[in-house]
Amino acid sequence: MPLLHRTIKLVLATCIAISLADFLQLSYATSAGIIAILSVLDTRRASLKTAWARLWSTLLALALATLAFSFLGFHLLTLGLYLCLYVPLAYKANLTAGIAPCTVLVTHLFLEKSTSLILLGNELALFLIGAGIALIANLYMPSQDKQILLYHEEVEQTLKSILLRFQEFLLTGDGRNEAQLISQLDQTLKRALDVVYLDRHNQVFHRTNYQVHYFEMRLAQNKILRTMANNINKFSLESREAVILASLFERTALQLSRQNPGHELLNDIELFHQTFRERPLPQTREEFEARATLFQLLHDIEVFIQLKVDFYEQYAEEHS
Repeated sequence: MPLLHRTIKLVLATCIAISLADFLQLSYATSAGIIAILSVLDTRRASLKTAWARLWSTLLALALATLAFSFLGFHLLTLGLYLCLYVPLAYKANLTAGIAPCTVLVTHLFLEKSTSLILLGNELALFLIGAGIALIANLYMPSQDKQILLYHEEVEQTLKSILLRFQEFLLTGDGRNEAQLISQLDQTLKRALDVVYLDRHNQVFHRTNYQVHYFEMRLAQNKILRTMANNINKFSLESREAVILASLFERTALQLSRQNPGHELLNDIELFHQTFRERPLPQTREEFEARATLFQLLHDIEVFIQLKVDFYEQYAEEHS
């Protein structure tokens, strides 16, 4: 969440929560604002999950405090005993998010030296107002769709550049490939995944894995490209097979769009396998090593394309 948006939400949620609690003439109205501040988180999903945990934590805290104060009196040692019971139970029940705000509410009982239903209702109302206003504030989350689309375009353009450079290296026999574009793409994909994970956590009721799996698929493809770059660096012999494989790299580069299923490329690869098998056997060790490298590159590009085909078949209906 951008700092400006977070600041505005915190200010509005705090002020509205305190104002509402004060309007309802609740005691310790400022506590509703504190709870609101603690409940405004970076995503809708996190806010909803935390609010639910804190609700149960509040009920547990008020119940334990009522028992402790009723039987042992309103003493500091009693408050300490309450904490000795409440904190381990909160950890056991995975309700640790509520320890601080709930203990603030319990101190109100301690200060008032009362566990009356009216005061318990006051504390529960403070929590509901603070957490509720925070949830309402978090209903607005800036859309990440535009940023995600830009990452799609940047990733596909970089992949295209990498494959076209591979084509050039094979045609010229120049293996001086430092994989700078591949490293650059790694960083882009990591940033894109950060954005889509955040966007996914903002979809409370309708969550999709499409964008997450798309960029994870591209990340897996980029790992294959890094291996291919190392193999191309070993290759320096011009041959008919290299020209054939270079044309495949070019065709793959031109069909990278996520709307393209990639089935035709897999068919092309099968034809390339057949063509390679029909070529004359290598006559020298250098030719043999070059042929082995080309076969490995052909296998790698096949895996590269298969990742795209598998992704498309899984998500074609969702994003058609």
